Order: sequence, then C-alpha cells, then structure tokens
Amino acid sequence: MRSLFWLLAVFAAAVAIVILGRVDAGYVLFIYPPYRVEMTMLFYALASVAAFVVLYFLFRVLGQAVSLPGTVGAYRARRRRERAHAALASALQAYYEGRYRRAEKQAALAFETGPSPGLAALLAARASHQMRDFERRDRWLERADGTGDALQTARLVSRAELALEERDFGAARDALRKLQSEGPRHIATARMLLRAARGAGAWDEVLRLAGQLVKRDAIPHALAEEYKVQANVELLSRSADDAGAFERRWRDIPGRDQIHPRVAAAAARHATALGRATLAREILERALSTEWTSKLVTLYGELPSQLDYAERSEEARLRIERAERWLSTRNRDPELLATLGRLCCHAELWGKAKSFLEASLSFEETRAAHLELARLAERLGQPADAQNHFRRAAELP
Repeated sequence: MRSLFWLLAVFAAAVAIVILGRVDAGYVLFIYPPYRVEMTMLFYALASVAAFVVLYFLFRVLGQAVSLPGTVGAYRARRRRERAHAALASALQAYYEGRYRRAEKQAALAFETGPSPGLAALLAARASHQMRDFERRDRWLERADGTGDALQTARLVSRAELALEERDFGAARDALRKLQSEGPRHIATARMLLRAARGAGAWDEVLRLAGQLVKRDAIPHALAEEYKVQANVELLSRSADDAGAFERRWRDIPGRDQIHPRVAAAAARHATALGRATLAREILERALSTEWTSKLVTLYGELPSQLDYAERSEEARLRIERAERWLSTRNRDPELLATLGRLCCHAELWGKAKSFLEASLSFEETRAAHLELARLAERLGQPADAQNHFRRAAELP
C-alpha cells in the first residue's frame, strides 16, 4: 500500500511539472562576459534540485569516509563487549553445571576483554576455590580488589563465603565485620556472621546475632533456640573453673533459657563440681517444675555422688524429701523411683533404696536400675543377687 501511494505521488508530481511548464513563461539568464546562458524557469528549478541531491549524497559519502576509522573502532569495541558478555554468561553456566575449569577459562576471557572485570575475577576465584586451587583463587581475589570500589560488597561477601567453606572462621569474621562497618547490615551477611561466630567459638556474639535474626524472622525460631542453648552451655563451661564467674554467668542467662533441660543439666553439673550443691539442686528443681524431663530426674539422683561423704549424705536427704513430694503425683514414674533409690543409697538408707529400685524395675526394666541393685547387693554382702543383676544388666539392650 505504501508503494502504491509513492507511485501515485511521483505521477502527480510529473503531471504538475508538465502543467507548470506549459503555463510558466519565465526564464533565467546567467551572464558572465563573454558567456551568456539562458534557460527556462522550470529547467532551472529541476537542475537546482538535482544539484542539491547530488551534493547531498557526495557530502554524505565524504563524511562516512572521514568517520570510517571511528566507526570501525566502535564496531570492534561492540564486538569485544558482546564476546565478553557471552564469555561471562558461558562462565556462569559452566560454574552452575559444575564444570569449574571451563568456568575459570571463560571468566578469564571476560576479565581481559569485558566491561565488568571485577565480576569475572570473582567468578574465576569461586571456580578456582571449587577446584581446591587456593593459590590461584587468592590471585583472582587480588585482581578483583584492583577493579575499584564499585564491587566492594561483592568482594567482601565472596571472601567471607569462601573462608567459611574452608572453615577459616577468623578470616570470615574479619571480612563480614568490615562489610557491616562500611554499609548497611543485611540479613544474609548477619546469617553468615552467625555461622562464623559459631565456628570461631564467639558464643556471646552467637547469642546476640541469634536474638537479632529471630526478631527479623531471618532464621527459624527452633534453630535460634538451638543456637542459644549451645551458646549458653559453652559459656557456662568456660566459667566452670571459678565459682564467682560461674554464678555471674548463670545470672546473666534469661530465666526462660535457664529452665531449658540442656542448659539446666550443664549448669547443675558445673555447680556441683564447684561445690555449689544447693545451687545445683535449685537449678534442677526449677527446671523440673517447668518441664518434667527424665534426663534431669536421673541427673537429680546422680549428682550427689560427686560430693564428699558429709555433703553427699545431707544433700541426698534434702533431695529425697523433694523427690518424695514429686512421688505423690508421679508414683508410677520409673525414672523417679530409680532416682529415689540412688538418693537413698547416697544417704545409706539401704532398705528404702532397694525397695525404690525394685519398684522402678516393676514398671520398666533398665540397665541403670539393675546396676544400682547389683552395687547395693555387693554392699549388703549378697554376691548371688549382685551377680544376677549384673547379668541382667548385660543382657538388656
């Protein structure tokens, strides 16, 4: 349709020119002595238009000839960029396909010719790391450092991730701390810093980061609780050599964390080892009043064995009184009955100890109860009964 319109326009122009030539009687006269040129107005107009068109195309050709080197240079630069982008895309594809040698090769090509050498260097560093060539990885990281500050965050995150994979938690923490000091704190870097802090044993920092991340819903609540429990247990262990430091550390733990079974068990063991039997008993009783746990019940009866004779006997009597109050509502709990049996052994109440241990076996037969009865039989001079209980303990899974 467009071609038809142009054809009609050409014919219309031709008709207009013919009509104009018939009615136009004007002429143009050029005099340059001794020359004289005379032409009709129509021919002059057509000649002027033709001359303009010819000169226009001549100047266009001349301009293109003059700008040809620049055009060729721009074309070559564009081709280099296209090849570099293709190389970077190929490197990414090879990296995610697990072909790390090809990924490094293509990334090196993109580094040499591409507009984003920093990204290419980081990709090559990751590929070298996956091939366990740490020396070449470090060289690529140094090249990435020399590409300016635009990729500062990407470089630090890459260094931290690679250090974490190599279990170099100190280097990872240094990179992440520098990243957080120079810019806004991101959830991803905070999670990485939490991992690095756990690996480096910075448990105070683990507590802080776990609390921050769970508030921002960045990690599951159960996982944050596990990190807090692990951190509290480790921190209690570090202060287990000094009674004052241990008690200060225990007071610093929030109340809801103190009653966790693992935290309470660790604290009770350390308190007993430090000679704080009363504190250990209070810790276990508080935890058991919140959540009844068989392991804590067993520990409640085992810890007095770490005390000397006088303390063990008195502490056992106090615990027996408390355990008997529990027994009023849990008289069919085999762990509680076994615990009472152990406590009675510590208090040298042999008859009660035997009855409680036998009652525990009547509800659930356990190796620990049989061993307690065997040791009790040896104390009472009953070798046959001791041998029977030892044999039965060995038979149990």
